Amino acid sequence: MTGAHEIEDLLRTHAPQVLGALVRRHGAFDLCEDAVQEALIAAARQWPEEGVPEHPRGWLLTVAGRRFVDLVRAEAARRRREDAVALATPDAELLARAADDAPDTDRDDSLSLLFLCCHPDLSPPSRIALTLRAVGGLTTAQIAAAFLVPESTMAQRISRAKQTIRAGGWTLALPEGEDRTARLAEVRHVLYLVFNEGYTASGGEALTAPELSTEAIRLARMLHRLVPDDTETAGLLALMLLTDARRPARTGPHGELVPLAEQDRGSWDGGLIAEGVELLGRTLPRGRVGPYQLQAAIAAVHDEAPSAEATDWPQILALYELLERTGPNPMVTLNRAVAVAMVHGPRAGLDLLDGLATDRLLARNHRLLATRAHLLELLGEKGEAADAYREAARHATSAPERRHLTERARRSG
Repeated sequence: MTGAHEIEDLLRTHAPQVLGALVRRHGAFDLCEDAVQEALIAAARQWPEEGVPEHPRGWLLTVAGRRFVDLVRAEAARRRREDAVALATPDAELLARAADDAPDTDRDDSLSLLFLCCHPDLSPPSRIALTLRAVGGLTTAQIAAAFLVPESTMAQRISRAKQTIRAGGWTLALPEGEDRTARLAEVRHVLYLVFNEGYTASGGEALTAPELSTEAIRLARMLHRLVPDDTETAGLLALMLLTDARRPARTGPHGELVPLAEQDRGSWDGGLIAEGVELLGRTLPRGRVGPYQLQAAIAAVHDEAPSAEATDWPQILALYELLERTGPNPMVTLNRAVAVAMVHGPRAGLDLLDGLATDRLLARNHRLLATRAHLLELLGEKGEAADAYREAARHATSAPERRHLTERARRSG
């Protein structure tokens, strides 16, 4: 009998394919998405007891198609004038096949669906929520729990996004030329944000939200499969793998944060590191290097160092300098300051931080304050370091980070 985890993976794999097929057949993204969600719920309840059907995608497509008809009829009861358009597909075409028959097409619209969910006219939070639900197959409750917001709030966010798609008349079609390049960058950015929230949660009692980083990696793998020649997509996947490899060592036995320099490198996931390094090795020689590839290269240098002391900081500094040239980013400058301190001394790093103190977004950011505290500590300025750690703790929104910074202040004082 197929286990619950295998069924969950199967459902998430087929969810975007089924939704894409339904939207291509009927349009009406909002109704199709609701129908697919109900089909996924039905499968999650039925398959563990009755077994996975021979053609799971066909089963989901048929059940979702039937539910779509139900939803359209309910809608038509309120809006009779739309009945003829909404029911353009005869019932017989939807209901004639058995639920486990093979689907009528093997076309995979997952990439088109990703582009639709990450449309630039949607807000970043809406893109994230809609991608996780429509492409990731997560329920609204799962997404809300991962982002520590009420389910009603997340439901409203998803509903507004679907209303925007309907009002805009957006279709399931791949953009061309420069528009496609720009939209692909939006998709990558959404997956990057999802991964980052999973790797270091922005709030709450837990340092990480593994379900989000795991889902981001799964979707990045799918995206890489769909656009195998896109080097930045490969770089993004490599970055996720190389970073997530360190997750087992990031927290102690009581959930406390463990800094990179103090982590047990023996508990890092060697398989993910090898996969990320191999992927990066195939990507870097191929043309123009983008920011995701550079970040992945930095992660690889950290991962391949046998110890914190053996880290090749001059190489990391050179990579950060290249990364900074791809576009101004205060967080990149903040990380470069650490590398500068490790290569040229903490005073040089502090001088670089002084320029960030006037940045509106970073001035009271706990990471800037914590970095300043660390460099002051390296200089032997214990009192100033303790004050900076305490100030960083006051601005941290994650409980593990706040506790870690408070403890560092205690040790420095």
